[in-house]
Amino acid sequence: MKFITQNVNKMSEENVKVAVLQQKLEDLKHIVIKLDDAIEKLSEVNINVGRMLAVHEQRITTQEETDNEIMRKVDNLSEKINDNNQSTLTKIQNLEKKVWTVIGIITCVVFFIDNIEMFSSALTRSQPNVIIQERIEN
Repeated sequence: MKFITQNVNKMSEENVKVAVLQQKLEDLKHIVIKLDDAIEKLSEVNINVGRMLAVHEQRITTQEETDNEIMRKVDNLSEKINDNNQSTLTKIQNLEKKVWTVIGIITCVVFFIDNIEMFSSALTRSQPNVIIQERIEN
């Protein structure tokens, strides 16, 4: 009987161990389910982050294209402004030359008018003043 009692005790211990293992397995099932849910959510988050990155990459690409277009337009505008400035400077220099030429001509004319007597005497021959006197004979 001792043998049967030992076998029953062994079976009882094994049943207890099996029952404990089954309980632990049930507890682990709950944890595994939660882990599966967490992995699924992480996968969804990963997909969403990938989409957001793609959208941001597209926005960055669009912004870079816009920036390049703006820089090209600024460069063109700068060239036009430089061309206009050069053209205006040339016109001002030509006008300045004309103004100084006119001022020189006016100065010469005024000088000649103020000194006309000097120039006229230099240009004409001077004739000796001849006085005709009559002799009166008495």
